[in-house]
Order: sequence, then structure tokens, then C-alpha cells
Amino acid sequence: MWDLLASIAVLLAHHVSAHGGALNYTVGETWYPGYDPYGDEAMQDAASWMPQRKWISNNPIFETTNSSLSCNTPGTPARAYIPIRAGENITAVYAYWVHTVGPMIAWMAYCDNADNDCTTFSSETADWFKIGEKGLLDGSIETGEWFQKAFSMWDGSPSLWSERVPVGLKAGRYLVRHEIISLHSANKPQFYPECAHLEVSNDDKGVIPSKEYMAKIPGVWSMDRTYTDDWKESLQLITSRT
Repeated sequence: MWDLLASIAVLLAHHVSAHGGALNYTVGETWYPGYDPYGDEAMQDAASWMPQRKWISNNPIFETTNSSLSCNTPGTPARAYIPIRAGENITAVYAYWVHTVGPMIAWMAYCDNADNDCTTFSSETADWFKIGEKGLLDGSIETGEWFQKAFSMWDGSPSLWSERVPVGLKAGRYLVRHEIISLHSANKPQFYPECAHLEVSNDDKGVIPSKEYMAKIPGVWSMDRTYTDDWKESLQLITSRT
């Protein structure tokens, strides 16, 4: 179990950053550590308990064709898995999130190599399916309140984003990807993705979603046309596949 005091220390360390990412995870009452870009790199790279793929910067990704869009930079596979039952919630934990406008999307991908082994699986070849999304809570696109703003806690407590692993999902090993897309800068969307390894159990015979529900990342987003200052048009473009 991840020590709660240790997780709080990590959250406070990220208070100084203008950006951020998923720092750790919870399933039920159990905390699981994420990769800390400000932490000891060698120690974390060798950690047998690490379930989150490596990311080395809080800065956003801007290019929709960037290979790092799948699981951030460098997105190196982790060594461990978070155990979770189909139907349970996976909660990504953030700290002092400062951006307020744009959607948040959670994805999963079955590690479909020979051994169903996410520790040797490339996220760039994955077939991703969406398990949840958060967006506009109230009001208009231009002036309303987004979940991205509402979930950010500035009293020192963590910001929590929960989504449910589908009840009918086939047992096995998966990547889970939490992606925040910030649209506060006109014409320049910012992508903040992080990935972790899940080991899903299911007593019933589950399935993997069919290809029509799958997407490639990069590939799901497009910058084929110029963004405008119109928030609504920008939003429709960037969320055209959600």
C-alpha cells in the first residue's frame, strides 16, 4: 500500500509547477504510487513496485502527431500492475491543477502482445477505447464551468478523477490512460497524458470492445485545419472523437 504521507509530500512538491499530471492512483482504499518527474530517476526506473509509465516533465504536448501523445515522454513501460476488478473505479490523483477549460478523457488498451505483458508492450501500437470523460458541467462553452476547474483543489488536498473499469471487460492486463486537454490558449490545445498498468480480474466471461470503438494514439486527434479564436469551434475540433 502506498503511504498516504508520502503521497501528500509528492503533491506538495508539484505545487510549484504551472502544469502537472497524474501523480498516483487509488483503487478503493489502496494508494498506488506514480512516477515523480522531480524524484530520483534511477531509483524509480528500477522500482519493482512502480505501476505508472515514466514521464519526465510536467510540460504539455502540443503536436497531435507526437509519438509521446500516447503515454507522455518517454512513456517507458513500468514493472508493476495495479490490481482491479471489472466494475471498480480507478482514481487518478493530481495536485494544484491550474487550468480550467477543456475535456478530460480516460482510455484503456489491452496489451495484446504474445504474453499479454504490458511491461514489454508499445503504447504506440495499442488500440485504445474510451472508458469515461469529463467536460462542461454548467453554462456555455465560453463562460461555463468545466470539470477540469471543479476538480482542482487548492486547499492542499488532492484533486481526484475517477472512472469505472467496464463491468463486462475481459480479464487481463491493460494500459489505462488519463488525458487532460486544456483549451485556455486559443489556437494551441495542450495535452497532458499519463499511463499506468492495470491487471483486471473478472469472474464472468468478459470481452474487449470491438474495433469500431478503438482509436490509435497518436491518430485520434487532428490539427489538419487552423484553430480559430471561437471557443466552440475549437472545442468541436478537439473533441470530435469523444
